[in-house]
Amino acid sequence: MVSPRVLIVAEHASAKFGGEAFLPLHYFRLLRRRGVEAFLLCHSRVRDELCATFPSEISRMYFVEDLLIQRVLWKAASRLPKGLGDVIIGPLIYTATQRAARAIARRIVRDQRIDVVHQPIPVSPKLPSALWGLGAPVIIGPMNGGMTYPPGFVDWQSGGEQQMVAAARAAANLANRAIPGKRRAALLLVANRRTRNALPAGAPVEEMVENGVDMERFTLAARPARSGPPRFAFVGRLIRLKAVDILIEALARARRVQPMLLDIFGDGPERSSLERLAGKLGLSEAVLFHGFVPQTDLPSRLAPCNALVLPSLRECGGAVVLEAMALGLPVIAARWGGPADYLDETCGILVEPQSPEQLTRDLMEAMVRLARDDDAQLRLGRAGRRKVEREYDWEKKLDRMLQIYDRVIVGAHDKAPPDM
Repeated sequence: MVSPRVLIVAEHASAKFGGEAFLPLHYFRLLRRRGVEAFLLCHSRVRDELCATFPSEISRMYFVEDLLIQRVLWKAASRLPKGLGDVIIGPLIYTATQRAARAIARRIVRDQRIDVVHQPIPVSPKLPSALWGLGAPVIIGPMNGGMTYPPGFVDWQSGGEQQMVAAARAAANLANRAIPGKRRAALLLVANRRTRNALPAGAPVEEMVENGVDMERFTLAARPARSGPPRFAFVGRLIRLKAVDILIEALARARRVQPMLLDIFGDGPERSSLERLAGKLGLSEAVLFHGFVPQTDLPSRLAPCNALVLPSLRECGGAVVLEAMALGLPVIAARWGGPADYLDETCGILVEPQSPEQLTRDLMEAMVRLARDDDAQLRLGRAGRRKVEREYDWEKKLDRMLQIYDRVIVGAHDKAPPDM
């Protein structure tokens, strides 16, 4: 089949924003590297970054400008408590942006003779999509979500938070009825069964992991020889669901029997309390808070470490697990959500999150085990690298996505009414 003409639509495509914003950036970058006629539609707040990153592709990029209603809503949200503003005003801003993107996407489809539209983010299965009736079939995803806390940690979410989550999910269900993009999509891609179960009924669904690894950036060669006590690393936002407090407590216990250090790469609202906890436990010299680290710098920052530890209790994806594996680092993680999809006993250690005390104890034992066994570190790290090469390389992911594009385009042509 002739190479497709593809429009990628995403609110953000950005390395600076990180997280899921990387996904549309990778699709556009790799499609253009292969010579595919690809175009990108994003919010104007990432315009400067994208134009600097892809100066030769400026004519292929389109941007959604904020309307007056969006600016008014944003100002209203800033006056509310953060959680409340996100729940009440956030969906309204999102909907306004989606509607504006839909109008622009329809023009791009017509003017650029687009064969297929791909909306890779948001990865949440509950958020509605306004991309329908564009004149080209729409693929949404891969999505990943439908997460809850493990049964032993349900009290980590306060009654008020539970009510806000329930209200947000109820609103999302109503929004998907009113805004039918996901129900009318040509194909919905999901990372796993729990995400499939969180989707509105209607469109065909297929499984495909949402994360991948840029193997050119995350290489074994980036890791220098190590010296000094074993170093463990945590990477992510410092928020409660990441359970970094449990990790610090586990480190305190582990250091009673084995010297080791912990590097924390990330920032967030819990940082001050975590720094106080480290000081209270006598770990001020052993726990190093590095703040936010751009993904471009992450390989060199992780290179001196012996292993990654991710005790997160609501991690839908966990791209950092795959990136650490690509660097040849073994991974210790909670057997819950995304990390449990990626890891097995050949390349890491999964710890059952049954209760805070049990998770602390088992993390401590896993860290001591790895710290004392250089051979295990090497064996698990090499196996992780091989698994990423085999299953999560972005280039292989794009191979499959191109096959999906072709299949959806052919299906749309087959459904089209014959010319009169």
